[in-house]
Amino acid sequence: MNHHFIRIWQCLVIFLLCMALACACGFSGLSALSSRTSQTSAEAPVLSRLGSRGAEVRRIQQKLADLGYYSGSIDGVYGSKTESAVRAFQRNCGITADGIAGPKTLLYLGLGGSSGSQTSSSDLYLIAKVIAAEARGESYTGQVAVGAVILNRVAHPSFPDTVSGVVYQAGAFSCVRDSNWQVEPGTQAKKAAQDAINGWDPTGGALYYYNPAKTNDKWIRTRPVVVTIGSHVFCK
Repeated sequence: MNHHFIRIWQCLVIFLLCMALACACGFSGLSALSSRTSQTSAEAPVLSRLGSRGAEVRRIQQKLADLGYYSGSIDGVYGSKTESAVRAFQRNCGITADGIAGPKTLLYLGLGGSSGSQTSSSDLYLIAKVIAAEARGESYTGQVAVGAVILNRVAHPSFPDTVSGVVYQAGAFSCVRDSNWQVEPGTQAKKAAQDAINGWDPTGGALYYYNPAKTNDKWIRTRPVVVTIGSHVFCK
């Protein structure tokens, strides 16, 4: 009886050990799968394209309408009109005109940053883009000054009330439509943009600037001059 009891007990212990091992492996597998799924979800870019619907599409449509590219309904449906407007915007910006509102297009539209912040990372990027295109040969103060002009326009009732609206306003910045716009902003341009966002305005509230050696515009020369920094004259 004693030997029989011992054998039963040994079998029971082995069974319990096997069950515990199986459960551990199962939980480990589920955890790994969950981790891989979460990682894949985090890495997968969110794209709005033909056929997409929702709040993001409405934001895209509204921004394209504000910039003059879209005249359809703000209905959250990514139809052919929205796709055509996205293509037109992309062509104008010199990026791949595929009609898909991916991360780069959203960044250029000023929709790529955190919607909860007053000045998003995409706004900073656009300001830095203008600085890199218009003032990369200027002093650091001169670079901050260009960023300050953009923000002064955002705050002024005569201009669009968003950074992207100001930057892409027709005729506002010629660099948007030439090869200079392909220059990616470096560390200094981004830092200058951040300093402007933080409130540094070397221009004293200027709304315009120009390089006297490069412009024949008679109207801009009639504007009241506030300050000259480097090769740029800043005026109101």
